[in-house]
Amino acid sequence: MFKQARWNEPLIFNLGKAGRVGYSLPKVEDTVKKAVGDLNTLIPENMQRKKAPKLPELSEPEVVRHYMRLSEMNYGVDSGFYPLGSCTMKYNPKINETLASLPTIGMIHPNQDGSTVQGILEILYRLEGWLAELTGTDEVCLQPAAGAHGEFLGALIIRAYHKFNGETDKRREMLIPDSAHGTNPASAAMAGFNVVVVPSDEDGCVDVEALKAAVSEKTAGLMLTNPNTLGVFEKNIEEIAKIIHEAGGLLYYDGANLNPLLCKVRPGDMGFDIVHINIHKTFSTPHGGGGPGAGPVGVTRELCKFLPVPRIVFDGERYRLDYDRPYSVGKIRGFYGNVAVLLKAYAYILSMGAEGLKEAAEVSVLNANYVMHKLKSVRGLTLPYNSEKPRKHECVFSAKQLKNDTGISALNIAKRLLDYGVHAPTIYFPLIVEEALMIEPTETFEKEELDRFVEAIHKICEEAYVNPETVLKAPSNTAVQRLDEVKASHPKTMTLSWRMYLKKQNATNP
Repeated sequence: MFKQARWNEPLIFNLGKAGRVGYSLPKVEDTVKKAVGDLNTLIPENMQRKKAPKLPELSEPEVVRHYMRLSEMNYGVDSGFYPLGSCTMKYNPKINETLASLPTIGMIHPNQDGSTVQGILEILYRLEGWLAELTGTDEVCLQPAAGAHGEFLGALIIRAYHKFNGETDKRREMLIPDSAHGTNPASAAMAGFNVVVVPSDEDGCVDVEALKAAVSEKTAGLMLTNPNTLGVFEKNIEEIAKIIHEAGGLLYYDGANLNPLLCKVRPGDMGFDIVHINIHKTFSTPHGGGGPGAGPVGVTRELCKFLPVPRIVFDGERYRLDYDRPYSVGKIRGFYGNVAVLLKAYAYILSMGAEGLKEAAEVSVLNANYVMHKLKSVRGLTLPYNSEKPRKHECVFSAKQLKNDTGISALNIAKRLLDYGVHAPTIYFPLIVEEALMIEPTETFEKEELDRFVEAIHKICEEAYVNPETVLKAPSNTAVQRLDEVKASHPKTMTLSWRMYLKKQNATNP
């Protein structure tokens, strides 16, 4: 049985003693004082601290031991299997991290004159072209800082398109499948649209007849993920595109699930007008922990004029930023995006090449279907929406039967998995599957690791029928035991900074 490192590690502010330091600075010699004068006069009085900040006082070894212990209590993509569905927690080559941290990249300032940053502008310009080729679009904007940010930009472009055609007041409805990521309706609503939900059919795909009934002269567009959140490829995608386009709407592609399609099929060829790409899922950079990410957006030629400024252009001799785009939706973030993240994508695509990206897509699909096949025989689990239909990059099981039989829920399975040294999959999503377990193995895990995960699921479901208390009390072998999740997420419980901690301590012990 797996056991995480468990240390009785206090907060860093509770370590050390007064007078301890983790640095050694040379004394200021008299010759230096004579050269520069009184050091206190170098800093304006209004910028001088009246007293030193209250920081932890520790030696260097204490600091190293503290953070090493914390790291050993943690779990990440380098620790083991990380099957978060719809999040693509794949391995990210360390060379990409190294390249992004080079001083020649990290020391670039976005306010530098364009003549001094021709290298990075060329990289970004090339990356735009590669992403356009991979998605089947005509132009790509790299600015969005995340997938949801890309969605919002896509919705703004749809609004700008209808405004350009004089139909802003009429085109107020955005169609969204009931299996969509939750950010889709949120992004559409933020852009000013009314959301209309389209149900799924028995195969887990968009119900075409329901779509036809929902479409009207009010339709602005349809936001769609393909393959969808069930891992099912929308077999009627060409008909769906035709329905939306004939109604005067635009088709938007949520790129969260692009990973299994790389160099196999392109969203633009399916009929999508706008495509966002989760760089931090599909093209390197760890996903999770709140970022940073990147969500570039590609569009068809008709929509290029609406892309945010500035655009990177090349006149045959030099690269420059072009702000002269009168129909642009404007600027959606500072400067030109999360460049370090984009650089990792550039390195990833360059090192993989078309054949490597294609193989990554194929293996991600192979791994997902292997896990799905192995878990079909697990007592208490079912595969909703046509269990005989192959999936793409992920599969979604339901633990509804297990809960009805034993009282063990998807949440309990997820907690118990931690005891087996496996990060839990996504649970309770998509919402159209009760007690959902959403599993995405990605292309980066070997068969032995997949087998360990499958074996753990088998054992946990057996425990549910034989000894449910073991599962209900899990996890027991982790650095932190089972949490009261409602209490943990309550504003009165959360302590996110040292100042909050002190404030609560003072309130408890006045």
